[in-house]
Amino acid sequence: MLKIGVGPSSSHTLGPWRAAERWITELKDQNIFDSVTAVKVDLYGSLSLTGKGHATDLAVVLGLYGADPEQIPVASIPEIIEQVKSCKKLRFNNEKEIPFDFKTAITFNRKFLPFHANAITFTAFLPEKKETSTFYSIGGGFVIKEERKNAKKNIKVFNTLPYPIEKGSDLLAYCKEAKACISEIVLENEKSIRTETEIEFELQRIWTTMLECMYTGCHTQGNLPGGLNVRRRAYDIHKNLKGELPYNSPEEWLQTIRRTEVKFRAILKWVSCFALSVNEVNAALGRVVTAPTNGSAGVIPAVLMYYLVIENHNAGFKEIQQFLLVAGEIGSIFKKGATISAAMGGCQAEIGVSSAMAAGALCELMGGNAEQVLVAAEIAMEHHLGLTCDPVGGLVQIPCIERNSMGAIKAIHAAELALDTDPENVKVPLDKVVDTMWKTAKDMHADYKETSEGGLAVAVGLSDC
Repeated sequence: MLKIGVGPSSSHTLGPWRAAERWITELKDQNIFDSVTAVKVDLYGSLSLTGKGHATDLAVVLGLYGADPEQIPVASIPEIIEQVKSCKKLRFNNEKEIPFDFKTAITFNRKFLPFHANAITFTAFLPEKKETSTFYSIGGGFVIKEERKNAKKNIKVFNTLPYPIEKGSDLLAYCKEAKACISEIVLENEKSIRTETEIEFELQRIWTTMLECMYTGCHTQGNLPGGLNVRRRAYDIHKNLKGELPYNSPEEWLQTIRRTEVKFRAILKWVSCFALSVNEVNAALGRVVTAPTNGSAGVIPAVLMYYLVIENHNAGFKEIQQFLLVAGEIGSIFKKGATISAAMGGCQAEIGVSSAMAAGALCELMGGNAEQVLVAAEIAMEHHLGLTCDPVGGLVQIPCIERNSMGAIKAIHAAELALDTDPENVKVPLDKVVDTMWKTAKDMHADYKETSEGGLAVAVGLSDC
């Protein structure tokens, strides 16, 4: 549920990027990669309607180019894209040169394919035939094919877990049986797949990326790319809050903020600053952690920073790991029972889920038991139900960036409410709100699910900005 990638969208950028990588693997497995003379890409549904604003075409080219979204220096992306555009040639998987014209090699088809709203079809031209393959980007950077060839393998792994979890009720039952908190149950599942050293390494890598992203956003000024000329705000907010203490790295920056006396009125400003900083980096094709998506990437780091900066100055990596484990499991429950794709469920599937993840994780860190953790997640999602996705200009900027700030603040409040709640008096369990969220998603009009054809995207055109 927590992946490192390049912005601005997990479903529209990271997903198509990974799909291109998987397609290349398919070609190699069929021993036809070396015979490919040209390629074509068709984008369907939401990938087409908001694809240009979400840099889907750029992501596809970078995937075909063989670049890794976790490792590529983001500063090199414009140079690679410009080279392909000007030369009309692509270094396919960085192995062989083939003709590639952006204007003809990528087609934006407005129609939706039946299986999922985010569809992408690759065509490989061979000397005497052509081969096609269709992938679906289902949110959070996850990519599948309609036949779900990997499904049996995933089910097999799932069934070998010491605590296989589909729903919140499963999680609670395991916690009671093992007399353990949620993070301990999740960690045992992780340890059945990989070593503790590997788990700590990956979680540290995720946290480091989050911290660096916030640091970059708080120290970068100017306008965001894309045509809306949205001014970055994290820089000015941070400048007014940070004081004069010196620092030279993201880690020193964190410790400096912890030493800063934060007045009550400034607490929400700091939370907003952290959230805005991440999603401004995301909007500028920077490196972020999908949590569970790129469009909602600012909520979890902002709430975690709130805990580290406001609630517990003595917290270290142990608490960071605990937070990420709980958040990831809650996100997984939503993914299994509903969706984390805005193209399928609107923004409730992104900001709503991320707020629920952050609320539950914060609740455990602040002493909440397993029941209260799920209450916190439920409260956060309950108050995001029905939230539409209507990005102005197809860009992950308006209202997306501000929504991360709102989602983070709601998460903190949800955790506080849950800590003062007796779970015996709860009327709406987490599983019910997951079911309701999915029903709401299916009932929502298509124009309000990441199409830029409804809501603010229509009411406020590019000319109005």
